[in-house]
Amino acid sequence: MDKIGFFRDLAIIFLSAKIFGLAAQKLKAPQVVGEIVAGLLIGPSIFGFVGQSDFLSMMAEIGVILLMFSAGLETNMRDLLKTGPKALLVACIGVLVPLAGGTLLYGAFYGFGNFGSEQFLSAVFIGTIMTATSVGITVQALKELGRLKGHIGTLITSAAIIDDVIGIIVLTFVIGFKNPDSNPLDVVLHTGLFIVFSVAVGFACFYIFKFIDKRWPHQRRVPILGLALCMFLAYAAEEYFGIADITGAYVAGLILCSLHDSNYIARKIDINSYMMFGPVFFASIGIKTQFDGFTPELLLFSVCFVLVALLTKVIGCGLAARILRYSTRDSLKVGVGMMTRGEVALIVSQKGLSVGMMDAKYFTSVILLIIVSSISTPIILKLLYRGEPEEEEKAPEPAPAAPAG
Repeated sequence: MDKIGFFRDLAIIFLSAKIFGLAAQKLKAPQVVGEIVAGLLIGPSIFGFVGQSDFLSMMAEIGVILLMFSAGLETNMRDLLKTGPKALLVACIGVLVPLAGGTLLYGAFYGFGNFGSEQFLSAVFIGTIMTATSVGITVQALKELGRLKGHIGTLITSAAIIDDVIGIIVLTFVIGFKNPDSNPLDVVLHTGLFIVFSVAVGFACFYIFKFIDKRWPHQRRVPILGLALCMFLAYAAEEYFGIADITGAYVAGLILCSLHDSNYIARKIDINSYMMFGPVFFASIGIKTQFDGFTPELLLFSVCFVLVALLTKVIGCGLAARILRYSTRDSLKVGVGMMTRGEVALIVSQKGLSVGMMDAKYFTSVILLIIVSSISTPIILKLLYRGEPEEEEKAPEPAPAAPAG
């Protein structure tokens, strides 16, 4: 790229991402789908207006860091702590079943290799991609149906938050094993040390920020300092603990999510993310997607990837709901509500590509999953709620106790 060529590339990315993002919204699909399609069209695979470069890769990396920081900021820690064992059980089984399903799917197509080998880790990483849940589409569908505040809607929303936390932990472990010199004890040790470090830094930073927030409320120095904390923890996570940088960014958001001005920080961060770094990140997914190696086998894998990802979420989360003694229909609502995928799946995929755990050709499978799940989830939820009264759902009645003797 010449000295000023990146200005042209950015202009093309911003314009095309916005046009196709708006088109996706008109078609009731997530805006990120349009931004990815824009990247596909302008990238080397089709028209070739924009090529891959170190500059765009760094911009995309900042974009993913800001997205994870925002995700942490938007987490309601009180709700997270109050959700109790129900949402935790749904999230845990909803992560375990897709993780196993994705691993087995990849192994069925390409083999597992030896335990701990690069091939085995690639199989586990495909399963890790499937663990992510993007509840944004579900929330919008439940809002339109007037069910968001109901018991099922609350359970889905809470479980999705915990699901993302568990997914990041799984990603951290899987990437930790990428190092050929690593062993399970080292990965556990480094992860544990990072958790201790995050808690210590988190408590100290929270009270410092609480003082700053009280002393200078709604002033731009607060989000600027928050952004500095985000970048520091992203750096420290990867440099000193071998943990994914996005984990550090997410932790930074969690540290600040309980501040009085957390929404103010999120709004300021979102301006940069929405206008510049976010479009570059999502468009870069399309730019990096390759069709050169797209074979009938890869097409079959992509179709199976979508089916397995959707069914394992429905089965895993639905099974957890049945264990909690919800009705079959309510259990299906929980499973279907948790099957949408979005930004987190892309973030995990991007991280896998950057550390060499995933080939760029599999982005096609992930993009197809996002599109299919985004379209099908609202339709299926509407069918599941058809014929039910308008009032909010009640919590399931406990079964009567068995008579003594």
